[in-house]
Amino acid sequence: MEPLVDTVIEDDRWEAFGLPALATRAAEATFAALGVHGVTLALMGCDDAEISELNAQFRQKGKPTNVLSWPSEDRAAGEPGGIPDLSGGDEDDPDELGDIAIAWETCMAEAADQKKTPEDHVTHLVVHGILHLLGYDHVEDADAELMESTETRILATLAISDPYA
Repeated sequence: MEPLVDTVIEDDRWEAFGLPALATRAAEATFAALGVHGVTLALMGCDDAEISELNAQFRQKGKPTNVLSWPSEDRAAGEPGGIPDLSGGDEDDPDELGDIAIAWETCMAEAADQKKTPEDHVTHLVVHGILHLLGYDHVEDADAELMESTETRILATLAISDPYA
């Protein structure tokens, strides 16, 4: 059986932080809350320099960001505020949802600025990235409301306060 989250460490600080275990916990909570089964994803823990290059390449924004995601397919709902396609594969042949990258310096600075623990902030960002892989977004107001309420509900199962409060 494939791991739920294939974590690739490009910056050793993520290994010391415990990103693989944190990401698996966040993914398990997300999939349990949404009833999603038979899926895997890849997560890369990198630094600001690497995420800046990725942001420039894929979003034409040559600056660091906290998290980026690349869904393997478009699962978005057909109308604003609609639930995305949350179907998966099966345990023996899971669907690959896509890839997420998360940047050390930006995440740690945001956690400090927002007076959150780094663990809670990174967990939120991993959940956020996974929701993007599942077809959630925050472009339209109705979609943003759905995504934020879904994040808040998932984080509550992990005893993490509402990040939007």
